[in-house]
Amino acid sequence: MASFVIEGGCRMSGEIIPQGAKNEALQVICAVLLTPEKVTIANVPDILDVNNLIQLLRDMQVKVERLSLDTYAFQADNVDLDYLKTEDFVRKSASLRGSVMIVGPLLARFGKAVLPKPGGDKIGRRRLDTHFTGIQKLGATFTYNQDAQLYEIEAKRLKGAYMLLDEASVTGTANILMAAVLAEGTTTIYNAACEPYLQQLSKMLIQMGADISGVGSNLLTIQGVESLKGANHLILPDMIEVGSFIGMAAMTGSDITIKNTGFDMLGIIPESFRRLGITVEQQGDDIHIPTHDSYEIDTFIDGSIMTIADAPWPGLTPDLLSVFLVVATQAVGSVLIHQKMFESRLFFVDKLIDMGAQIILCDPHRATVIGLGNRYKLRGATMVSPDIRAGIALLIAAMSAEGTSRIHNIDQIDRGYQNIDKRLNSIGARITRL
Repeated sequence: MASFVIEGGCRMSGEIIPQGAKNEALQVICAVLLTPEKVTIANVPDILDVNNLIQLLRDMQVKVERLSLDTYAFQADNVDLDYLKTEDFVRKSASLRGSVMIVGPLLARFGKAVLPKPGGDKIGRRRLDTHFTGIQKLGATFTYNQDAQLYEIEAKRLKGAYMLLDEASVTGTANILMAAVLAEGTTTIYNAACEPYLQQLSKMLIQMGADISGVGSNLLTIQGVESLKGANHLILPDMIEVGSFIGMAAMTGSDITIKNTGFDMLGIIPESFRRLGITVEQQGDDIHIPTHDSYEIDTFIDGSIMTIADAPWPGLTPDLLSVFLVVATQAVGSVLIHQKMFESRLFFVDKLIDMGAQIILCDPHRATVIGLGNRYKLRGATMVSPDIRAGIALLIAAMSAEGTSRIHNIDQIDRGYQNIDKRLNSIGARITRL
């Protein structure tokens, strides 16, 4: 098990470039299965989850060519459907939650798919009902194989349908959208997720020949087409990494410029950090975070304690709440962090409490943070990363703490952050990988 050893209290300075968006990459890479023609994707992040998905496609006999450090060409003109029946496929796809999104493309193009129970972060129950219900409405049948513990899915020809999703699931919307583009007739998806990831996936599918309207809204209308062609696609900068760098800079008192942020697609992320008292300066497509000796949490207009909560886009992404929570521990003032979507994502706060943070865990979804400013620094500790987002939050805490910290199970961080230790060390951090 790999670990980070972090020397706290180091101020960073300089420029850092965010990686390509992990969540977008997982979607658009699955979409290459929709066409036998070549699809080229640039700004692909070099992280475990994405690399494992690319290897899974290779194992399915998709031709994969790495054109540069971050650019790949895919061609799914000879997909081995028999591989879906192997133990190797079941094992690999079960360990990668993003693999659920190959179901829509496989069904749409080949009429069959297999889905083991997927893995991923241990952040509570993440149901797949939205995926299943939407794809069933398009005419697919699901059969659960108890012995193999997997779903066998078939459809001779998907047919368009109207559906009102029970939740605005990002991966659920992506899966249904990819199935619908080759379905017969018209599909209407209401309460669709409309995150930038979905907008980017839709733009790529349209470039491939799909007929999609309503992109960027929660009402998508898809006219099915007979086939799709190849395309070239550029992945957005990762908004979660941009937000992580903003919080990291403020909490460590660093002067950092985040380059090429895709600022127009960040939504309310910059303004949400400003509510914590952090100076976020837009410079074209870059963000400058000046040195903060302190930062003070805002209150509501009536003086009551600020609440920061996640919500479907254009609300605040749940993937950043762990970062907001840890950054608030060194602010002046109090804030209620309300994690609505996942019931186990706040359980890492016990590690922050061990470091000296003043946090009251109200229930699995809410934590009150009492920021003590610079009066009481966090102290170094030994921790284990439970998931990707808690992992980066613990890394930020360790970088701001007094003394040396150790974080185990950093494979969880590597799943979502590309060479994070090397990139941060290049601007002044002191992180050693063991």
